[in-house]
Amino acid sequence: MKPFIISFTMSTAKSDFKRVTTNSVQEMKRSGEKISMLTSYDFTLARIVDKAGIDVILVGDSASNVMAGHETTLPITLDQMIYHASSVVRAVERALVVVDLPFGSYQGNSKEALNSAIKIMKESGAHAVKLEGGIEVITSVERILTAGIPVMGHLGLTPQSIYKFGTYTVRAKEEAEAEKLLSDARELERAGCFALVLEKIPAHLAKRVAESLSIPVIGIGAGADVDGQVLVLHDMLGMTHEFNPRFLRRYLNLYEDILGAVESYVTDVKTLDFPNQKEQY
Repeated sequence: MKPFIISFTMSTAKSDFKRVTTNSVQEMKRSGEKISMLTSYDFTLARIVDKAGIDVILVGDSASNVMAGHETTLPITLDQMIYHASSVVRAVERALVVVDLPFGSYQGNSKEALNSAIKIMKESGAHAVKLEGGIEVITSVERILTAGIPVMGHLGLTPQSIYKFGTYTVRAKEEAEAEKLLSDARELERAGCFALVLEKIPAHLAKRVAESLSIPVIGIGAGADVDGQVLVLHDMLGMTHEFNPRFLRRYLNLYEDILGAVESYVTDVKTLDFPNQKEQY
């Protein structure tokens, strides 16, 4: 009887890309390899995420929520984004690091958008920036690209526009909004974006967009028929437990684990169990 052998094939990214670049993710789309993307905001977790083989790390303005406790992404500043991005860049050896341009740093003023992007790149060492919006921000996208700074687009649910939408529900369910989203996606590609994030839109529309574009389309709550997936790290690790959208898969339940560990520590200190004889000099 022949032994049963399981054969594993290393992904194109892990075997070929010692350092993931904008060209790498575009090559991954062409070859049909899915792109993995997670957020990170600090050195310690970014080092682990990078070591695990993630392709793209997004230093998201979601740091405003998960790191600073704000209700929306709007309060975080450019300097705060640079602080988080710098921490992540120091940890990363392989992944492509993309940084969100925060609210107010690019909308309506392409010169300010360029200055914001240059400041992020110079002071953090990141590899690309991301911004939200379609035709409304095309001039900002084009101006940033004149400096040789790669730009990732973001359509669908755009959290920086939460007060415009008034809700975090699924976007582009109606035909008119769906057609605008598709048009915006094509405009972002034409302008020179190297990739696009689609957030919380119907899966059939996300598939249509991905098939229409030559650049990678990365989804969050946009179904499986896109070129890659992104989640907020703290959500998928179960560190945030109040947020439970349909698209979120929790790979750990760190909220309960950390809570239990801290409770045990408090008990051990109070009862003089910690430190014991082996835990002192």
